[in-house]
This record gives sequence, C-alpha cells and structure tokens, in this order.
Amino acid sequence: MSNKSTWVLPTYILGAAMALVLIGCGGPAGTNDPAPSTTGTTAASSDLKGSVTIDGSSTVEPISTALAEMFNGKQAGVKTSVKESGTGGGFKKFENGEIDIAGASRPIQKEEAEACAKNGIEFIEIPIAYDGLTVVVNKENSALDDITVAELKKIWEPNSTVKTWADVRAGLPAEKISLFGPGDKSGTFDYFTEAIVGKKRSSRPDYQGSEDDNVLVTGVAGNKWSLGYFGYSYYEINIDKLKALKVDGVAPSAATVLDGTYKPLSRPLFWYINKKSFDRPEVAGLVAFMLDNIEQAVGDAKYIALPKDAYAAIRKRVEEKKTGSLFMDVKPGMKIDEILKAESK
Repeated sequence: MSNKSTWVLPTYILGAAMALVLIGCGGPAGTNDPAPSTTGTTAASSDLKGSVTIDGSSTVEPISTALAEMFNGKQAGVKTSVKESGTGGGFKKFENGEIDIAGASRPIQKEEAEACAKNGIEFIEIPIAYDGLTVVVNKENSALDDITVAELKKIWEPNSTVKTWADVRAGLPAEKISLFGPGDKSGTFDYFTEAIVGKKRSSRPDYQGSEDDNVLVTGVAGNKWSLGYFGYSYYEINIDKLKALKVDGVAPSAATVLDGTYKPLSRPLFWYINKKSFDRPEVAGLVAFMLDNIEQAVGDAKYIALPKDAYAAIRKRVEEKKTGSLFMDVKPGMKIDEILKAESK
C-alpha cells in the first residue's frame, strides 16, 4: 500500500524512485497519551515533561542542536539530547528503538528500513533543509580554485594512483595530497561516493576519516596541500581557514543549491521520527516547534532552508502522520519533483 501527499518542492538535483515504503509500528517506550496538534506557534503546553533523544548525522547535528536549544528555552521540563554517531550509526540506534529521532544526511536505505520493519519501527520522514556538500582545500593553497567531477573521481576512486596534485592535473605542484573525508558510518560518505565515484561506499581507503566534521576541518586547515569534503555549514563557519573549490565551474552557495546548478553535490537533510515516539507529548511538542521554527534553526546552523511552501507541505504530512520513505531510492543527479509528482497521482 502507499500514502499519497501533495508536496510542492522546487526542481532539485536528486533522483527519485517511485516506491513509497511503509514500515511496521513500535519504538522507544513512552506514554500512550495522544500527541498534541502540530498546528499553532508551538502547539504544545508550556509545561511538558520528559525527554527526547536525537542521534545520527554530524552534518544534521548543528540544526538539531539549534532546535533543541530553542525548544529547551521554552520547555525547561523536557530534556532534549543531541548526539552524533554518523547517519549509519544513528539509523542503527533508530532501528533498534533506542532513540526517538534520527538525523540523516542521506535517505534511509532498504536494509535499514527492513530492520525497522523487523523490529516494529514505523517512521515519519521529514526533509528539513538543503546542503551543498563542499569540497575544500587549505586557505593558503593558491594553486587551484576549481576542480571537475572527473578529477574528484580520479582522486577518490578505489585503487586510485593519485598521490600528488600533479597527478590530478598538469601544471599543479608535485606536492603530496593529504586527504580528509567522512568515515564509513557517515551519510556524507555514502552520498559523495555515489555522486562522484559512481558507486555508493566505493572509495580509496588511504585517507584520514572521521564522523566528526570538526576533525576534518582541523585536518584540512592544518595542511597546505590537503583536500577534504563535508557539509556546507562546516565550511561557512570556518571560511577564514578553508577555501571552497568550484565543482565543474560552480561554487557552492544557497543560490546554486536551490536552483540545482551545484551538482551533483546538493542534497536534502532529514529527520526520521519514530511514530510511536511521536505519540508522546514531549516528542510531538518538539516536532511542532521544529515546524514553526525550522527556517531560523537552519539559518542559525548555516544551512539552506527549503521554500515556505515546502515546509507547509511537510507540516501537512506530519499532521497526517504519513509514514515510510519517499526518498529511499533517490539517485544523485535526478530531480526530486519527479517523485513528488508521481507520488501525488
């Protein structure tokens, strides 16, 4: 069976599958009180109590933290915990019913959805922001300002023979490249390898990896001839010590991400909410607060907000408690509006 929605989102560069995956029900233990309405300013009373657990993507973590801090300022009786185990690590906890919300820098994968089904976890999938996955070098590297997708593939593909910048392009210095990138539990790793190398999780192993993007920032900032990649937010807040490379002549920015010209490295970011958790007033209260304050939180975290009509459509989807994934089989380089049109028929 499938759920029908009427999302209105801009043309975007990700691909879309036609299937809507529905999962079973269950989740972290909590009360069975009915969830408050998700309409209104915060849609929750000012005396909520309990706890909400969020884990997952380090890319999504700044948005989740911004929302948690704002919400805790209004709801002192709710303890909102935000951790970052990477997208894969967060989904592992989510599918085991250990957390209420998983932050993800890629859509849920088939095996993760199947694990949710096996464990009785039904989920609500919410795109919350756009990100332009950013390729960076050290601020002192004046040898190049742009790089091509083909050159990135040459650097990062398995069994790559690239060791110096001169191996990448004639005329670049024969200086050894120090590579920094997300670890293999990261959704950013999954997305980049599929978009650039052509196969998800296909990458040379001889690089310095971490699920903590701050570690990657420090690594690139500390080595003149380094190269790394991570979410746009981490570049924005470290712009004084990093240089973003244009990819095929296009620089990452809010404008190029929204209009789809920064490709294939633009992507949506997600929250996955355990539906049983959503029946608890404190979780529903946080989600309602998120819907009312997401643009501010996304801006505070230096990411790119969805258009207002998109958030209106997402609010409707949440109010109707629609479950399953619209984005599971999304492929880089195609368009989100294709799946949305197909799903609304």
